[in-house]
Amino acid sequence: MRAVVQRAGKSLVEVDGAVVGEINRGLVVFAGIGEDDGEEDCRYLADKIAGLRIFEDETGKMNLSLEEAGGEVLCISQFTLYGDCRKGRRPSFINAASPEKAVYLYEKLCSLLADKGLKVARGKFQAKMRVKVDNDGPVTILLDSRKLF
Repeated sequence: MRAVVQRAGKSLVEVDGAVVGEINRGLVVFAGIGEDDGEEDCRYLADKIAGLRIFEDETGKMNLSLEEAGGEVLCISQFTLYGDCRKGRRPSFINAASPEKAVYLYEKLCSLLADKGLKVARGKFQAKMRVKVDNDGPVTILLDSRKLF
């Protein structure tokens, strides 16, 4: 499982012009689910996302986690994180999970984050979405449950 995590101010996701998820301050998480992923990958990412120390403390040092900073999560499913562009010009998505598997693991990841006491807003699985991110910093972190990067 892969995630692009952005520290953000007010951010939102729209489907067909209507806001379906919104946060005031926290992390926007674009989550990609691979064909070999399972619940253990969800647990790893939920723990990592909740515990990342990328919020500034009173001295301006990135030293606080999402939990400590009182932030929220906007979690968006994004299969294109498994796009392989090494050959040709059209990405191959052969390593992305099937929609049936991906929706289950996406929901599991969101549930695990909520179980940590975090407010979790979501996008709409398999919908065409417009995501508006107020990237703070900018701070963008790449995560991979298989620790490939």
